Amino acid sequence: MSKIVVVTGGVVSSLGKGIAAASLGLLLKSRGFRVTIQKLDPYLNIDPGTMSPFQHGEVFVTDDGAETDLDLGHYERFTNASLTRSHNVTAGQVYDSILSRERRGDYLGRTVQVIPHVTDEIKKRILGLGLATEADVLIVEIGGTVGDIESLPFLEAVRQLKLEHRREVVFVHVTLVPFIKAAGEVKTKPTQHSVKELREIGIQADILLCRSEVALDSEVREKIALFCNVPTEAVIAATDVKSIYEVPLVFHEGGLDDLVVEMLGLPDKGVMPPDLSAWQSFEARVTRPRRQCEIAIVGKYTHVRDAYKSVIEALVHAGSANDARVHLRWVESSEVEARGAAAVLGDVDGILVPGGFGERGIEGKVAAVRHARETGVPFFGLCLGMQVATIEFARSVVGWADANSSEFDPQSEHKVIDLLADQANVTDKGGTMRLGAYRCALRAGSLAARAYGRPEIEERHRHRYELNNKYAQQLTSRGLVLSGKCVGRELIEIVELPDHPWFLAVQFHPELKSRPQDPHPLFRDFVRAALERRVARVGDDNYDSAVERVVEKAEA
Repeated sequence: MSKIVVVTGGVVSSLGKGIAAASLGLLLKSRGFRVTIQKLDPYLNIDPGTMSPFQHGEVFVTDDGAETDLDLGHYERFTNASLTRSHNVTAGQVYDSILSRERRGDYLGRTVQVIPHVTDEIKKRILGLGLATEADVLIVEIGGTVGDIESLPFLEAVRQLKLEHRREVVFVHVTLVPFIKAAGEVKTKPTQHSVKELREIGIQADILLCRSEVALDSEVREKIALFCNVPTEAVIAATDVKSIYEVPLVFHEGGLDDLVVEMLGLPDKGVMPPDLSAWQSFEARVTRPRRQCEIAIVGKYTHVRDAYKSVIEALVHAGSANDARVHLRWVESSEVEARGAAAVLGDVDGILVPGGFGERGIEGKVAAVRHARETGVPFFGLCLGMQVATIEFARSVVGWADANSSEFDPQSEHKVIDLLADQANVTDKGGTMRLGAYRCALRAGSLAARAYGRPEIEERHRHRYELNNKYAQQLTSRGLVLSGKCVGRELIEIVELPDHPWFLAVQFHPELKSRPQDPHPLFRDFVRAALERRVARVGDDNYDSAVERVVEKAEA
C-alpha cells in the first residue's frame, strides 16, 4: 500500500492546509517519489458544483469532468499532475453510496452505522486511490477544523488507518500561533488546545506546522513540543510569506520533507536534497520581477477572491513567464454599469472577463467588452466572458440591438447564446452542463493557433450555454473569427478579432491547466500584450515596488 500522510487543521479555518499538502507533495516529488493528494470534504453536498461562489469559492474541474474543491487546483499546480474525481471525496458522496447500498439490501438487514460502515467507506476510498495511482506517498487533507462535528467520521477513519497500518501513516497538523501585538509575543495556547482536541479523538500529531506572523524562536518551539508531545524538530514554523510559492522552500528549510521521509521509512531515491532549482527560479521571478502591468478582472464575485483562484494563479504564472508582476484591479461588473466603462477601466493595460452564472451584472460585462474592443485594450474572455463578447459584437457590430443569451433574455429574437436542442428538456441542473476535457481544433494562422503552437488542443469546460450556430455565418461576415471548434461536434470554442491588438475569448477554462513552470499560452500572450499596451500608454513597464504598495492598499 501507499504510505499515507494525513493533513489536518485546528484553531481556525483558512490556515493553508491545502497549500501545506501541495507543498509537501512538491517536496516529496522533487525527491523522486510518486505522490498523489486527496481532499476529504465533510459537507453533505455531493460536490461543490451547485454551491454559490460566495459560499465555497471556485469550483475546480478535472479532466474527467468532476466538480471539485479548489484545493485540487493547488495540488495540480504544485505537483504538476492531473487529478480525477477520486481525488475529492465528500461526506455527501460517502453517505449517498452507503444509503444506495442499504436501499438495495446489500447490508442484509443489518443496522447501518457511522462505525463501521461510514468509516469503512472512507478508508476504502483512501486506500483505493493509493492502489489505483500506485503512489509511493498519498497525502490526505481533511477539510474543516478539528472539533467540527462534520469532520468526526473522517478523523475516526484515519485514526483506524493508523491503528491498522501503524508504520505507514503520519499525521501533520496545521495550527495557529498568533502574535498578540499588545503583549508583544506569540501565544502557544491555541495550538496546545487544538492538539489536545485531536488527541481526545484518538490521534496524536506527529508533525506540527505552526502558522504565525513572526518567526518562532527555539524557546517557543520547545514549549510547543513539550505541551503537544512531539519532538522539537517536529515543530516547524509556517511563517507568513509574500507568495504561496515560497511555502515549499520554507518547509524544506524547516526540515518537513526530511521528517516525513524518516517517519515513514521511505527509501532514499537518490535525490538528496531535493532538486528545487527550477522552483526557486520561478519563485524569484514572482517575488522580484523586472516589469509590471495592471489588468482589470471584471467579475460578479470579486468580493470573494477564492471564486477566481485559478485565474489569479494563471496570471501569476503568465507574469513570471514575462518577468512581470501583474497587478489585479478587481472590478465588480455592476460598478461598470453604474459608472461607465471609461471611468472604471480607462487606465488599465488589459481587461479579463471570467466565468460565472446568472443575469446579475451582465450588462456591465458587455460594456467592459465594448470598451476593450473600441479602445484597443487587450481583452481575454473566459467561458461567460466569451458569451458576453459574442453578445456585444452582435449588438454593436452586426446591429442586433436585442442580441442576448437565452439564460438572460429568453424572449430575445437573436439568441446568439443558447442551450443545445438536447438540453432544453433536462430539469437536473447538472445534467445540462458540459464538464471536463474536450478536444478543440484551431484555425490555422489564428491568434489562438499562434499562441498554442499546434493545430489541436484539449481544454476543460464548465458551462451550460453555447454559441448558437444559427448565427455563425452572420457573425463571421462582419469580422468575428471563430478560431476554435470542438472536435466531433459543431460547437464554437474560441472567438477573436483580427484587427485588434489582442482580443480573444474562449468557451473553456484555460486557467485550470496553467502551471507555475508551464504557464498557459493564452494567459502568457495576454499578459505580454498588456505589457506592450502599458509601454504604449505610459512609456514604461519597469517594476516599481512603490506602485505595488499603492495597489495593495487600494485592493485592501
